[in-house]
Parts: sequence; structure tokens; C-alpha cells
Amino acid sequence: MAKKILLADDDPDVVADVTMLLEDEGYEVVVAKDGAEALEKIKLENPDLIILDLLMPHVDGFAVFDMLRDPRYERWSRIPVVILTSVREEVSNRRYELETGRKMDYAAYVEKPADPDELLALVDRLIGKAAKEDERADQ
Repeated sequence: MAKKILLADDDPDVVADVTMLLEDEGYEVVVAKDGAEALEKIKLENPDLIILDLLMPHVDGFAVFDMLRDPRYERWSRIPVVILTSVREEVSNRRYELETGRKMDYAAYVEKPADPDELLALVDRLIGKAAKEDERADQ
């Protein structure tokens, strides 16, 4: 069974590129176009990894990240989160810290535009070994 990745981003080009990249490597990709949809899909899909843009309409990625620390989302709090955004890392960290009083504890931070090879290597490092082993077991 393929490892499932939730990609939360409102940019259709990023969604298309990242989805193709990950699906070509055998991952299942579930897409959310804003933070509210991402929170719903986290509950419904129980992904193995979340790739999260911070700047999205309705509910932004900062709010999604914060909700994952809420006791109501405790079941999903251990899912690794990769931040994929156009916002510089130090700016994001400072904003989150000022708003919540906590540090962001993401698995990785990637600034757009992301290098496809680097993004794929990162995903492989975080969940890929298990995906490759599952794929071999299915054959």
C-alpha cells in the first residue's frame, strides 16, 4: 500500500508539479486547496506526511499547523509536516512564535520554488523507506 501524502496548497501549478513528482515515485497524493480543507482531509485520509503551504485562503497554513498541536488533533500530531512556502523560514518562525508563543516544530522547511530532486529526497527520507518496502512486499 502506497504511503499517503496530503499536499495543502492553493497554487494549481505547485499542486500539479508536486503531485506528478510524488505519484511518479509511488506515493498517493491527496490535495487540499486551503487550510479548512486540509484539516478535514487530515481527519478523513490519515496521511503519512503533510506538505503545507503557509499562505492559503480562508484558513492559512499557520492555523493548520497550530491546530495540529490542539488536543482535538492529538491523533494526527505525530504526522511529519514539511512546510513548502514562498515565505522565508525566519519570517515564518517569528510570526508563528509571536502569534502562539511556541516554536514551529516541523520536519522540514522548503522555500519555493523547490528543487524537485531535493523535495523528493526529503520525502523519501521522512517516509520513503517504508513506502519502498511496502511496494516490494506487494510485488
